[in-house]
Amino acid sequence: MALDILYEDNHVLVAVKPCNVPSQADSSGDMDMLSLCKAYIKEKYQKPGAVYLGLVHRLDRPTGGVMVFARTSKAAARLSEQVRCHAMQKTYRLRTANGPADESGILVDTLQKGADGMVRAVPADTPGGKYAELSYQVLERMPGGGSVCEVALHTGRAHQIRVQFASRGWPLAGDARYGSGGRQLALWAYRLSFLHPTRKERMTFTAPVPPELLR
Repeated sequence: MALDILYEDNHVLVAVKPCNVPSQADSSGDMDMLSLCKAYIKEKYQKPGAVYLGLVHRLDRPTGGVMVFARTSKAAARLSEQVRCHAMQKTYRLRTANGPADESGILVDTLQKGADGMVRAVPADTPGGKYAELSYQVLERMPGGGSVCEVALHTGRAHQIRVQFASRGWPLAGDARYGSGGRQLALWAYRLSFLHPTRKERMTFTAPVPPELLR
């Protein structure tokens, strides 16, 4: 599989994950993004032995878009800290099957992952619940009631965008888990912004959304 590399240096590798490729190896045995990037580095730089590459954040398997990997353990620690304190900024684009009615808004929920792997919005005082917040803006209204939206994550919870939208009756198009299903989840990690782990300058990368994903 050919990789779309947006940037690389001695500390980070920024690449575009295709839809339906796992972020890391899983029980499916399918080729994953982390292994693909390791193989790319090993071949390009003719590195002997195992290649180090740190996975500091993930995208759900059906979701494609921008990812950053750490090429050193120090970079991995610093990028992971940015994820923890929300200094790494993630912007997504998506298409809903219907809604929302408002042109923009902020969604706040408490989310909890169940034993069945499903994430649900629960009352704020639920034990084990985690605070989740995002903001959205409608970019385009689609025939049939759906919308193309841009979403900025303020927290990073499992399946956060899909659950927060679906819990309000705005399921994402093609969402087999939280919506009515379809061939492809219409969710794309459009922009990623982070501080370079050594230079401390902010770096921002975008990956154009495949046109068929939002149509």
